[in-house]
Amino acid sequence: MKEGQVTYDRFRESQKIFNSTDGDIAYIDRGTSDKVIVLVHGVPTSGWLYRKMIDPLVAEGFRVIVPDMLGFGSSANPKGYDIYSEENHGKRLLALMDHLGIQNWTHVMHDAGGLWTWELIEKDPTRIENLVILNTIIYEEGFDPPVRMKKGFFARTAMWGYRNGITTNMLLKGLFKSGLKESTLNKTDVAGYKTPLREGKTRGMYYFFTQTCNALPDYQPMIQKVDIPTTVIWGTHDEMLLWEPQKEQVINDLNVKPENVHLIDAKHFVQEEKDSKIITLISSFLKE
Repeated sequence: MKEGQVTYDRFRESQKIFNSTDGDIAYIDRGTSDKVIVLVHGVPTSGWLYRKMIDPLVAEGFRVIVPDMLGFGSSANPKGYDIYSEENHGKRLLALMDHLGIQNWTHVMHDAGGLWTWELIEKDPTRIENLVILNTIIYEEGFDPPVRMKKGFFARTAMWGYRNGITTNMLLKGLFKSGLKESTLNKTDVAGYKTPLREGKTRGMYYFFTQTCNALPDYQPMIQKVDIPTTVIWGTHDEMLLWEPQKEQVINDLNVKPENVHLIDAKHFVQEEKDSKIITLISSFLKE
């Protein structure tokens, strides 16, 4: 273990619980500033993805909120299918912020966290003050998921496999091989990704791979109405979410200023490879 490295057990001990109508949501709430920043993960990760960014952002003067979405990380994993829809994830994000009494915040999203964020904005476009896009699902043109499954026996068997240990290791090994340009993850890092899977947190994944990946929602009409200052920080070597095929569409639809588009030398999991760079870019964007 690296010196000063946080373990997943300690990370979990620092999480609080919000009792949503669908099940418990675990989240980090650190810092006392009235400047709030929310960090939203995607699939199949959790708030653990942002572990290296939390304390530095607090030191930058933010109150940092990092939820584990329902079905991921330390949050509940209730039975059901549509409970894991984009709309319901967005509803629960909004409910969490209402629970915390936070009216406005800077919002950082990654991977499927983009879909859940579009739903949140559709429900209430007044809440997010600034938007930070990190290799996020936006349009079909840039979406090339590694797995697409049909709902049924095969997909359920695959989800079971992701929980059984051997296949869990294969999944994560493949995920990080394709998602990191150069992996520096050790056993402590990987434990934070592996533990929820071994605990059976695959129902949210099942919805994503059998529904979202086969019928990506079209948020363009809503996105074109978004009036939120936005910055894009994108790992250019991402093999799952591609910037080039959708860049003009994204820049035009979200009215992103040229100086707020940052292409960095990384793959998909930019938080693992370029955490310090991301923090610097976010701070500079917000100071503007």
